[in-house]
Amino acid sequence: MRFGIHAGLWQRAWSDNPAPIMSQVKELGYRGVELSLLGVGFSDAGKLKTLSVELDLALTCSTGLGAGEDPGSSDPERRTAAIRALTAAVRTAGAMGAQNLSGVVASPWGYFEPARKTERAKYASETLAQLDGVLREEGVVLGIEALNRFESDVTNTAAETKAIADATESQNIGVLLDTFHMNVEEKSPSDAISETGKSLVHFHISENDRGIPGTGHFDFGASAQALSQIEYDGWVVAEMFVMAGNPASADVNIWRNIEADPTEAARVTLSFMQRTFSR
Repeated sequence: MRFGIHAGLWQRAWSDNPAPIMSQVKELGYRGVELSLLGVGFSDAGKLKTLSVELDLALTCSTGLGAGEDPGSSDPERRTAAIRALTAAVRTAGAMGAQNLSGVVASPWGYFEPARKTERAKYASETLAQLDGVLREEGVVLGIEALNRFESDVTNTAAETKAIADATESQNIGVLLDTFHMNVEEKSPSDAISETGKSLVHFHISENDRGIPGTGHFDFGASAQALSQIEYDGWVVAEMFVMAGNPASADVNIWRNIEADPTEAARVTLSFMQRTFSR
């Protein structure tokens, strides 16, 4: 497995320049850094790719959809807007040299319409399937994120998310599981990993409070064992949000400081990842 960390740990806003963060991540010993495309566009891709090569630091990407960009909508214009937004994201990830793009891609972030859940899931799979060509062209794998009930109502569990990914029939579309969300939604996170199997294409970790893994009650040992059993060899990325009082943290409802210092949190987390997930 390869260990990365999300730049959002340090960013006050998604548009903050990630270059200094990338250098810091390299110094800490991580093999990769994940950048949110909410603040990075195609025009930034070339220089970020150059820097990643200079640092020998791999890039992965995450993204999310706005209210008007809905793969599961009954409105064809909103589905088209989603395809347009995700195609741009795939192109940007590809131009950066990133082989993985994951996130809130089956439904807009924070949008709820539970009475249409089954219909929206069907539309979402049909819409995302249309990305297969650009994904193959750019060499990018798309991970659909399973989210807790307070952020989405379409992909709450690993099983729901896998069903959408599998229905696209694309070899370049799979599932992103995140320990923070699994802690809320799964009876057994390790069983969820096992049942996702080869559909798992990306894995995020943080503690149950979104802080340093291993400092709360989540059973990372069981998750690590499940990852080993399904022979997962992709990225394990620490996606922690720990500082209150800035726009990026407000987006993910961080209202108090979870950890005292982001950089020290990153340092401790890498040591934990190496002890827990290396195989």
